[in-house]
Amino acid sequence: MGLTEAFYEFFIELSANNQKSWFDENRARYEREVKALFLTFVESVLVKMAAVDGRFSGMESKQCIFRINKDIRFSKDKTPYKLHCAAAIQIGGRKEMGAGGLYIQLGPEACGLYSVVYMPEKDELMRIRGLIAGDMEGFNRVITDKAFVKYFGTVRGEKNKRIDADWLVAAAEQPLLYNKQFYIQHAIDAEDTLRSNFDDYVVEVWKASRGFNAFLQKGSIG
Repeated sequence: MGLTEAFYEFFIELSANNQKSWFDENRARYEREVKALFLTFVESVLVKMAAVDGRFSGMESKQCIFRINKDIRFSKDKTPYKLHCAAAIQIGGRKEMGAGGLYIQLGPEACGLYSVVYMPEKDELMRIRGLIAGDMEGFNRVITDKAFVKYFGTVRGEKNKRIDADWLVAAAEQPLLYNKQFYIQHAIDAEDTLRSNFDDYVVEVWKASRGFNAFLQKGSIG
């Protein structure tokens, strides 16, 4: 299944009327054309992922989907609503952002699929660097895999300007050791999300991320 033009039209109108009064007037429309559709879409993706990896069996879409309300406590932008739908489809759902899986964000401003280790704590970062340095050949094999390169290109993330001396030799061979984030990203045209097999496409992209995630999670207790 895929999304609909009405899904995007809601967010386009919301961008020009991002206030509670307008949202309240259009809440029934949001529930029908956005929330219910996205719930069903995520459920379809979960079922198809579970057919590949049984750990996703029994998970519900509501465990994965983020609220449309923004946290504006520390933001200069006080508009109350996000202009997209998002879900973290991974073991543990949206509360386990460091657990691999797939993050989906769909809206008129941008559509993308991501997998991420976002801002790991120092011990976790050292563990990941140790994995890479300890199996450079295996890591290079993962990030040069044909499907990985097709969908994600390369590993992204902010980098440290300096790195501990213990990593310098390995980092000369693999500069990604300078990273303090490790994420992969696949951009999508909104038009492609309207296709009836878009859920199948999402699962194909997720499959291409599995080797990367499995490598970074080796030895993890999370």
